Amino acid sequence: MKSEFAFIEQIKKRAATRRAADLRLGIGDDAAILRQREGRETLVTVDLLVEDVDFKLDYAIPHWLGHKALAVSLSDIAAMGGSPKFSLLTLAIPKQSPISNLQSENFWEAFFEGYFALASEHGIVLVGGDISSTLGGLALDSMVIGHCAAGKAVRRSGARVGDGVYVTGALGASASGLRLLLDGARVNEAEASPAQSAIRAHLRSAPRVEFGRLAGESGLAHSMIDVSDGLAQDLLHICEESQVAAILDFDAVPIAEAVKLVTADADAAFSLAVGGGEDFELLLTADRGNEQALFDLASRCELPFARIGTITARDGAHPVRVSHGGDAKPLSIRGFDHFDV
Repeated sequence: MKSEFAFIEQIKKRAATRRAADLRLGIGDDAAILRQREGRETLVTVDLLVEDVDFKLDYAIPHWLGHKALAVSLSDIAAMGGSPKFSLLTLAIPKQSPISNLQSENFWEAFFEGYFALASEHGIVLVGGDISSTLGGLALDSMVIGHCAAGKAVRRSGARVGDGVYVTGALGASASGLRLLLDGARVNEAEASPAQSAIRAHLRSAPRVEFGRLAGESGLAHSMIDVSDGLAQDLLHICEESQVAAILDFDAVPIAEAVKLVTADADAAFSLAVGGGEDFELLLTADRGNEQALFDLASRCELPFARIGTITARDGAHPVRVSHGGDAKPLSIRGFDHFDV
């Protein structure tokens, strides 16, 4: 059985295969050392994944869990229009578990295979973290550090009245995959089926890193957020921070094909798509005059892209409404709340 320090040394060796111009010192001391550059700002984000709240070990295969641990934080940097560069990872490993005390080498080898594969895809260097045991479930604390040009970060507070509301990809596949998993479905990597695609969308999401970076660098996006808590909740965040309102077009919201696996009802499908969460698509607002440039950018990134609504002035009514059949009614759908699990 590996000790804590042997485990850390194994991770260190894998991380050392990556180099970065801005890295003076990575894993091995009390802190990493990063070079600073004039005219650039640093973006820092952290995400906590907790067993039985954010995932379950009976269906989360280890290399997909390693992928997701990094992907959720990469998505945050993308939502700010930045370029991710470095990561840190903290593991709290439960004592009473098949993966406790670092005994399951296969689990952790697969976990880091997924983590480092995604890191390599986006040029990320792991520069530190921590490991401990816990009396609770497995907890994964992921931090990513990125950069953007000074003053170019895309914030939630930048939406303007008259902006179009846009989203990458389609919504609801992750929520559908979760429902299938909770109903007993499991991963079969050799099977290419709609059900397996939905499960993959939930367990191994693809962060929209390139699109986010280009949207930020181009200045096309006035505000942006990743769809982690559900489009309804995340659009509300933009409206609150920007002091505006929004009207969604019911028929324009792109609903993933996977949603048909769990419901055939149009209203239920819409609710799942805008309330399910963990799609990790990018939701943004932008000047309608720049719409074609945004569609071109999405095409360059090989992403579906849609205008789904309009930013309006706040008038005391519900900040997010949905237009359906000629009426605009308050959108009361809630997104994911960690304290409700």
